Amino acid sequence: MLTTIQHFFTTFSAPVVVPVILLLIARGLRIPWGTAVKSALAAGVGLTGFSWLIGAFTPLVTKLVHQLVNSAGIQRPVVDLGWQTGSLAAFGAPVGLTVFGFSLVFELLLFIFGITRVFMPANLWNNFGFMLWATMAYTVTHNLWLALGLAAFLILTTLLLAEIQAPAWSAYYQVPHATVAAVHNIEQVVPILILDPLFNRLGLDKCRFNPTHAQAKFGGLNDPLLLGALLGASLGILANFKRLTHLAAWGQINQFAIQLAAIMVLFPLVTQVFARAFTPLAAALDRHPTSPTAKRGAWFLAVDDGVGYGEATTLFAGMLLLPIMVLLALILPGNQTLPVVDLIALPFMIESIVALTRGNLVKIVLTSVIWFSLGLYASSWLAPIYTTTIAHYGTALPAGVILITSFNLVARPLNALFFAAFISANPLWIGLAVASYLIASGAFRRHRTQVWAYVARQAARNHA
Repeated sequence: MLTTIQHFFTTFSAPVVVPVILLLIARGLRIPWGTAVKSALAAGVGLTGFSWLIGAFTPLVTKLVHQLVNSAGIQRPVVDLGWQTGSLAAFGAPVGLTVFGFSLVFELLLFIFGITRVFMPANLWNNFGFMLWATMAYTVTHNLWLALGLAAFLILTTLLLAEIQAPAWSAYYQVPHATVAAVHNIEQVVPILILDPLFNRLGLDKCRFNPTHAQAKFGGLNDPLLLGALLGASLGILANFKRLTHLAAWGQINQFAIQLAAIMVLFPLVTQVFARAFTPLAAALDRHPTSPTAKRGAWFLAVDDGVGYGEATTLFAGMLLLPIMVLLALILPGNQTLPVVDLIALPFMIESIVALTRGNLVKIVLTSVIWFSLGLYASSWLAPIYTTTIAHYGTALPAGVILITSFNLVARPLNALFFAAFISANPLWIGLAVASYLIASGAFRRHRTQVWAYVARQAARNHA
């Protein structure tokens, strides 16, 4: 049955299932059929547009990343083969499919009983992250209950962090009543909440350079179109540094400059279409404050993090971090991981940091360098477990590759810490992890409005 459910969702995919869910919610809020259908279609069209743009851009960046890594001449025993390897293993393992069905029921119950205000079932595809961590835990312990316990714990912490960032994410990416809640891209809420007060003491809230501020200050000379082209050309030169005397190199440099500029210009247009789907939803909640959903207070629909991928600052910062992460992989003592394929996922990985700093580029880069450096060590430690899991449940490993990882899925310091607690099977460590969640969750639920106000104030300090 679980395989059938998984097959159903993967067959119809997000551009079909999300509009259906949105249509049901809209009708539940008594939005007229005509408006509800248009909203649902706008969501489907927006998700399709995101998929097309990211799908076209991904192979271009992947090729450039491989050239950049080869040009740097870095050799590490743990090679990043991308998140797709983890996804295949998650859906190929019996414990992964068990977690898939469990996640759907658990997330619905958490929303119905008010434990969370994030409606996660709208973004079921990202449940593969919980499935993967549980499968890795089962690979180590062969204990299904520990694996399910880890999955449940990660769902709870993910939804807590997603709710903490929800108003800031929704406001920054201009998608009303929406947030992202992927286990592999949400833990960055933690470091920016910790580091932001320190950054402000250092005066970094006044460092307001990003594509939006540059355009406002300098006009057309520094709009996302030109900044994208300049960054694209710079990355192209770095990737082709050893063959700049070849005409083909300059062809690729100029092509990537245009391609990056194009994605920075086109993506916001698709975002506008997608955001239209949520406008009637927000208006209905304002009109009907006594509706069943409104009684629980503000709530948020979990959307795919592809929604924010191409936002100007998000994409710019992600591309800027490409060579930085390659350099860090080279110089960090004791690091065994070489990020390659998942470097293209950097814009996904930094959305929470971008939203909580309102696009402060200096803070984004500094937070990413600190957190993802720790992530490289987490990935190096987890590589043998990840490799065994993929070999057993996923796909055959390429010839000559000893250890593999996914920089996006596994280079996660906080998730790795929780994973270590659960696979230890030590009640003390598991108890400490659970206690940390209960304390944080209880404090947030008691002071939700104050926390959101604090996050908003901190973010506003970065606004020009």
